[in-house]
Amino acid sequence: MNDALGVAGAIVAMGLVTFVLRGLPFVAAKWLQKNNLVMRLGKFLPLAIMTLLLVHAVMGSVNAPGQGPWPELVSVALLVAVQWRTRHALLSMLVGVGSYVLLKNGLI
Repeated sequence: MNDALGVAGAIVAMGLVTFVLRGLPFVAAKWLQKNNLVMRLGKFLPLAIMTLLLVHAVMGSVNAPGQGPWPELVSVALLVAVQWRTRHALLSMLVGVGSYVLLKNGLI
């Protein structure tokens, strides 16, 4: 009986923590929209995160046996060219990911 009560208490506690953490951004939305630091981070962080992911992917493939970093570098170059020319993010991502998959699997 004691074990069942402990398990139920743990489930309720985890549910409350999950509910509070998921609801917090909605409660704090007005404050977040007015905060200068949050606004600056919102403009800077997406590009910084994507750049770090890109560098990590390319650097990881440099030491890998096989093709080397060429599929990644060619895909990134195509992605940048399409984005620069069209300014259409979804099209750029589709071209970049599609070319990467084709190059990595040796279909091109």
